[in-house]
Amino acid sequence: MAEKNYEAIILGGGPAGYTAALYCTRAGLKTLVVEKFSAGGQMTQTQMIDNYPGFDEGVDGFTLGFKMQNGAHRFGAETVQAEVLSVELTGNPKTVETSAGTFFADAVVIATGAEHRHLGLPEEESLIGKGVGYCAACDGMFYKGRTVAVVGGGNSAAADVLLLSKICEKVYLIHRRDSLRATKVYHEPLMQAENVEFVWNGQVSEILADGRVKAVKIENKVDGGVREIPVDGVFISIGRVPETRLFQGQVALDDAGYIIADESTCTNLPGVFAAGDVRTKAVRQIVTAAADGATASYFVEKYLASRN
Repeated sequence: MAEKNYEAIILGGGPAGYTAALYCTRAGLKTLVVEKFSAGGQMTQTQMIDNYPGFDEGVDGFTLGFKMQNGAHRFGAETVQAEVLSVELTGNPKTVETSAGTFFADAVVIATGAEHRHLGLPEEESLIGKGVGYCAACDGMFYKGRTVAVVGGGNSAAADVLLLSKICEKVYLIHRRDSLRATKVYHEPLMQAENVEFVWNGQVSEILADGRVKAVKIENKVDGGVREIPVDGVFISIGRVPETRLFQGQVALDDAGYIIADESTCTNLPGVFAAGDVRTKAVRQIVTAAADGATASYFVEKYLASRN
């Protein structure tokens, strides 16, 4: 790519990144998206997305990702498939060093997302989409009338269990402690759900499968006993890891490593914005990431206009 200078560089090609690119290019800004893998980000791990508006029969993650990319490209956005190696965001212009070369921009939108934390079991990765999931809101309807397990004990896990309890015949909540970390507001509804069974002091030691998930093996952390629970699916809800390592020491982060940015998407650095799952926010869904991308583009325009 010959041209190295842009008005806006967007780091990440998920729904936040490509929505920001779409809006920036429609506003006449020369825009580059840097994406390490393929368009769509974490969406590509979801076989069917049923909760994104406009697709009445659902859409798979790859298709939605490429539709978002093509929409941005239609108005002139460019994409380079490369890994970001380092950034310098305090200067002007801002510098983004990648495996495909070094690029410069007047404004940068960070849309690198947050990865679901995995259990780390050897069979886990191969079973994603075959019974292993990380988003009950995305994939829960696949298990209507069936039996599932949720691993975790925080607010996300509790919310997933409550959602699944309205869809599934049986839901096991597997937690490594003897009480939930989730806030009290979740406790009573969970206790009242007749189809929810708690597995306390439990650690998933193995996910059993025959092409698809068929059971989980649970080790009791107190007495060492092992229990095998037949399930059709297992949702792992033990937190997320934001992709913010490259920005430490430049952009302000909260205690969990997320970029501190409110609904304006503005960070502590002028000309640097955070959109989607990478920023501090209450709800992390495709539609909220896309909304962040649109918001970020507005403030990118506002920032660039203030410099003229």
